[in-house]
Amino acid sequence: MSRTDVTAPARATAGAGAAQRIVVGGAWLRIPSAAPGVFRVRPLPGEATASYTQRLADAYQLTLPQLLDGANITLHRHGTLPAAELHLNHNAAHHLAVLTRTPLPHLTRALPRLVPNDDAHHIAATARWKRLEAEQQPVRACTLCTRHRSHGTTDTAWVHRPPHRLVCSRHQQAAPDPRLTSPIRTGAVPELAAVNYAHQRLLRHPRTSTAWATARAITTRWYDHQQHLTHRWHTRLTRLCAANPHLTTTGSASAALLTRDLVIYPETVALARALAALPNRPHRDTGNALNLIAHRLGLPRLAGNANDPLRVFLTHTRH
Repeated sequence: MSRTDVTAPARATAGAGAAQRIVVGGAWLRIPSAAPGVFRVRPLPGEATASYTQRLADAYQLTLPQLLDGANITLHRHGTLPAAELHLNHNAAHHLAVLTRTPLPHLTRALPRLVPNDDAHHIAATARWKRLEAEQQPVRACTLCTRHRSHGTTDTAWVHRPPHRLVCSRHQQAAPDPRLTSPIRTGAVPELAAVNYAHQRLLRHPRTSTAWATARAITTRWYDHQQHLTHRWHTRLTRLCAANPHLTTTGSASAALLTRDLVIYPETVALARALAALPNRPHRDTGNALNLIAHRLGLPRLAGNANDPLRVFLTHTRH
């Protein structure tokens, strides 16, 4: 059977729904590489390329390999989210942009891993699965945001979420770990949404990057070694587990580990803001700095020993 034999009836019955019927065949019924698609599927901020293309395939009721083949993109290797990401060369990224009717620069801004890693424009359009290290893996996106941007076809998406977007304040969801099979409902811990706005304001400070990295390392160490804020964090963890029973049934890791970044989030932001505002070392008094930070964290004092990570930082860092 030829392509003409298959498409002739569709041409004869062209009408209001004909545009959608051009993609319901198998992968051999190709979407021309330079032709725009029928559906507009908006990417989520920071979405993984594999996640976006899978949602696009869902909209067309195709598998991911069928969608790529229909866009004249050759797929190599096999992989699954979140352990692997889909890497497109320049021509494949261009084909995807045309299919989605989205300018490539706009698509690249939304999909941080889409940036083609080659300069050759003459080679065939190809996509390749590549494994990701644990710290590079995307996490689950907010299910309601995903469904809104997927025409109701799916509520599953994966995003490379920056730290300041840990919580979806609008829908009170978060997914701090890629091993989670569904997002965590955060309504039982309202301070998580509130501190998310404080984190947004922190981004305007020139020392944000260094202060955040330092604060997260310190609070993570406190959490793992049960220092200073253990009772508060245990209470927060208990509330999250009560509202999210699936946290206690995930076999890959404990609830305490899966929610760690979320549990320590308010104190990490508060500590980062305090560190960003500290004067340089020649004008800094360690005792006064510890008292200030204790106040910011809502503690009467920080009586850490000489090896406490915060004391070490304040004593030895130059900034």
